[in-house]
Amino acid sequence: MKTHSPRTTLFLSLAVTSFSMARADKPNLVVIMADDLGYADVGFNGCEDIPTPHIDSIAADGVKFTNGYVSYAVCGPSRAGFITGRYEQRFGFERNPQYRPDDPKMGLPTEETTIANSLGKVGYRCGVVGKWHLGANDVHHPLERGFHQFFGHLGGGHRYMPEELTIKESTAATGEAESYRTWILNNHTPVKPTKYLTDQFSDAAVTFVSSNKDKPFFLFLSYNAPHTPLQATTEYLNRFPDITDKKRKTYAAMVSAVDDGVGRVLGKLREFKMEDNTLVFFLSDNGGPTTKNASRNTPLKGDKGSAWEGGYRVPFAARWPGGLPKGKAYRQPVSSLDIFATIAALSGAPIDPQRPLDGVNLVPYVTGKKIGPPHEAIYLRMFDSQKYAIRSGDHKLVIPARNVKPQLYNVTADVSESTNLASGNPEILDELKQNLDAWTRGLVEPRFPGLIHTPAYQNRAKKAKAK
Repeated sequence: MKTHSPRTTLFLSLAVTSFSMARADKPNLVVIMADDLGYADVGFNGCEDIPTPHIDSIAADGVKFTNGYVSYAVCGPSRAGFITGRYEQRFGFERNPQYRPDDPKMGLPTEETTIANSLGKVGYRCGVVGKWHLGANDVHHPLERGFHQFFGHLGGGHRYMPEELTIKESTAATGEAESYRTWILNNHTPVKPTKYLTDQFSDAAVTFVSSNKDKPFFLFLSYNAPHTPLQATTEYLNRFPDITDKKRKTYAAMVSAVDDGVGRVLGKLREFKMEDNTLVFFLSDNGGPTTKNASRNTPLKGDKGSAWEGGYRVPFAARWPGGLPKGKAYRQPVSSLDIFATIAALSGAPIDPQRPLDGVNLVPYVTGKKIGPPHEAIYLRMFDSQKYAIRSGDHKLVIPARNVKPQLYNVTADVSESTNLASGNPEILDELKQNLDAWTRGLVEPRFPGLIHTPAYQNRAKKAKAK
């Protein structure tokens, strides 16, 4: 039998102790982001026709953020904000990028620091599974932006059935529509999916957790569901015999597949006894596009692409048994930008002083160590449509379209934004407008043409307008 000298035993004991302390000081981070999920389409926000028990468990075992916002009302810019912890309007990512593998400028600027860049410097293993949508050129590939592993697609959406994925190389796709048919990239290697894509992504997420259980890790599980096209397997469709609307039924099946995947990831954390040391966030990248995928944002007004609450107020919950209270509803406005700031504070990950974060560490606010709102204001600018919003306290100023006068709502008392208070509250309106203008002066114009500028998109828009 092999024995160790006292010196060796002491060294091994110190190594184990040091590793344990590092693990305690650096919680794992899992961010699960759905795509185009409606505000009202999870159980913790009152959904009754689509069971989401695993997603709901994150809120039940942690914190439900009733006023959780993302930084933009469409996919690409919202994700750019989350992954940098900064308003994407500060660095010109204010449009869904075109799928252009040949264009190094069409994506997240290389000078911006991602959450993976930062966490990698303090020993985290970082992986992204699913949708990227931050640029298709090699310089924007996740492995060039701080991630160590990638299993997913580079564009803004994807088809779900493996038999429909007929383009092997991501670089061979010419434009957004073809990018939906590419094989999936395993790092840089194209892989032909063998099952329903949401299930394939859930498999990859579970594998990532299993492979990295002995070191601090960050997993960005970036589902492209329930984004169109609406596609689901018979297994998931059969769960909803009472939903007669075909579109809603398929949407429900897609959400159910996501919930299954969430359950599998949470189960793997439980299996490895990592729950107490893993901070899990769940959110959508923007509000549901109700007419396109049959999502619901009730009781919020508006949907994806709007400056109303339904455009960028989303299902938002977090669970960390080792550091957050259980079963709490937190009602102050918070932002997806706060995720980067929270994990950086917990892990000691560095922040670029030239690019300060717009988010804040949510833990002291949720635990009650800090009183008051985490943010003086939550902002929105949508450059091309000239939509603006600022939420401060109970009040929200919104410019819902170009050349429309600012409107004022108390979104605490009037969550559906039904009563415009502008005429009776000029002082509040003026103060919010001044604060919005001050924020806007620190922004830049979009730095690349977006998907809306492609001929295919413009032709679709003309046909829709003609109808």
